[in-house]
Amino acid sequence: MSSVHYRCLPPLLRPLVDKFYRGHRSPMRSRPGDELWVAESEGEIIAALNLRVVTGGQWLTGLFVAPARRHQGVAAQLLRHSLAAHPEPVWLFCHPDLRTFYQRLDFVDCQVLPSELAERLARYQRSKPLVSLRVN
Repeated sequence: MSSVHYRCLPPLLRPLVDKFYRGHRSPMRSRPGDELWVAESEGEIIAALNLRVVTGGQWLTGLFVAPARRHQGVAAQLLRHSLAAHPEPVWLFCHPDLRTFYQRLDFVDCQVLPSELAERLARYQRSKPLVSLRVN
């Protein structure tokens, strides 16, 4: 297996992340202003993570690993690299089945959210089961 490199992608390269998402038929997309982190192997993006500034910290809006590279620790390493650059709180919403994965990376259940995230979570929970987690 080739080595994997992790980095924060310069904003001008944001289209590469969206191309990666589309190429895997992921519904995820980045937004201008998102901080994008990628895992690359042999010059190809194999995973991507989106962070968005919110009051008091960052919101992890997406983490996607190419199906062929799952269960190899890529997501965990990508998260570790991005979190190392962010000493402030980082929140995320995830399906309850993913809670254990994030807890292994020091995320904890979080009931108190910045108002902008609390409103989003309430809206999202109308149509799908989600939990909120926080690290730092």
